[in-house]
Amino acid sequence: MSEIITVETTPIEGQKPGTSGLRKKTRTFMEPHYVENFVQAIFDGIGGAEGKTLVLGGDGRYFNDRAIQVILRMAAAQGAARVIVGQGGILSTPAASNLIRSRGTDGGIILSASHNPGGEDEDFGIKYNTGNGGPAPEEVTNRIFEASRAVTAYRIAESQDIDLAAIGTHRLIETEIEVVDPVEDYAALMERLFDFDRIREFLASGFTLRFDAMHAVTGPYAKEILEARLGAPEGSVLNAQPLPDFGGGHPDPNPIWAKPLLDLMMSQDAPDFGAASDGDGDRNMILGRGIYVTPSDSLAVLVANAHLAPAYTGGLKGAARSMPTSRAVDRVAGKLGIDCYETPTGWKFFGNLLDAGRVTICGEESAGTGSDHVREKDGLWAVLLWLNILAETGKGVKELLADHWRSFGRNYYSRHDYEGVDAEAANGLMDDLRGRLADLPGTMIANRKVTAADEFAYDDPVDASRAERQGIRIEFEGGGRIVYRLSGTGTSGATLRVYLEDVEEKPEAMDRDAQEALADIIAAADQLAGIAERTGRAGPDVKT
Repeated sequence: MSEIITVETTPIEGQKPGTSGLRKKTRTFMEPHYVENFVQAIFDGIGGAEGKTLVLGGDGRYFNDRAIQVILRMAAAQGAARVIVGQGGILSTPAASNLIRSRGTDGGIILSASHNPGGEDEDFGIKYNTGNGGPAPEEVTNRIFEASRAVTAYRIAESQDIDLAAIGTHRLIETEIEVVDPVEDYAALMERLFDFDRIREFLASGFTLRFDAMHAVTGPYAKEILEARLGAPEGSVLNAQPLPDFGGGHPDPNPIWAKPLLDLMMSQDAPDFGAASDGDGDRNMILGRGIYVTPSDSLAVLVANAHLAPAYTGGLKGAARSMPTSRAVDRVAGKLGIDCYETPTGWKFFGNLLDAGRVTICGEESAGTGSDHVREKDGLWAVLLWLNILAETGKGVKELLADHWRSFGRNYYSRHDYEGVDAEAANGLMDDLRGRLADLPGTMIANRKVTAADEFAYDDPVDASRAERQGIRIEFEGGGRIVYRLSGTGTSGATLRVYLEDVEEKPEAMDRDAQEALADIIAAADQLAGIAERTGRAGPDVKT
């Protein structure tokens, strides 16, 4: 028998959700009442769980299984009608978004810290997605935060754990717990969007690929879609078993953390196509034989060629990118005659544009791309669209990218991350820049003339909301640009991200190394902000 109990508690400091929910060290979430307080705040912030249907799942990281049982018992204690949970507690973030939308649920709770490392001494996260399938907008996260500051008790059922190992239905108090195949609905959606027959023929013709799931959530999805449904040979999906600590790795698909795949793709024995995804399945990295495709270039190529896939044959309504993302996609949108929106970083800002039918494809420089099929970025979706485009054109990745640059010009682009920077030093750097913006236009920095300098603010064209202090932009004559921004995705210290961009129109100069091509912009970025002096760092921790 299950019994509902009320547990007295007191507010816990710091439970303010960011753009991707609440992220802290796993041990913090394991502290007494921590998960329960925050989940109670979610329920209170959304007007209660009574009568609601929710989706629940996560990326399989350490503590995922325990947190899910707590949430199930709390949902039941508070009268939820149904909770749809992925088998074994597994659901990729885009698959969860799809379930929320396709089942018409009230929302969902996703357990993930995305691309952050997992394990008892690493990171964990909980976020709430609304009924459109996307991350909660700021007005909802503000209500959740206010509820977390006022919580005095939480309700929870005392019961045995729900068996999540097998697909089926359980009842806890009056709540129906439906355990579903985490892959099936998502794979069916991908079959509707893309020409699986054409891709299958392409792979059968000898086109080879490797997909690195990084021991994260996309392993089962990639095995089912790429190998079982599309016929890629067994072993094409690497590191396919999700593990609580991601095999000791860092599940961030970039040339630093996915170096074994990068090394393979740069070797003489490289397959034709390489890709990777992250902890919760919403990011992607694309490679060809001997070439790495930046996320900004990937977004531009997908927008330029999306019409080759069945879902997008009618053309795109528009495109959108986060402000720090390179302006390569702007050039494509201009030639296609469609709108291109510039938003703050954070997928929730794309949600309004997608819901309003203003855009079809959107993306961020941090390896996230997606479309209006869900309300999250979607790593496997991007991989499949690339495969559909390559199958239709018969080109390799390097050839397709070279053709794209010849048509649209090349935006050389790189992001330099300074991680774990002293927060006071990082904020001081930004404050100093902020105070000098008005005086920068017309000045010369590292032999480049500044044409504009501002701090990005966004007025949402759909709901008229305003987001301020979204990053400092410095623009140069000839199309160069620097963006400075403090990231909110880490769990300790501050991460200073510096985004570097320059434009090349001459075809003979489009195959340079990006760091070399950006040398002037890189020098200007350090000189302008005094990065080395203020952070004590000789260089960035990560370059992508």
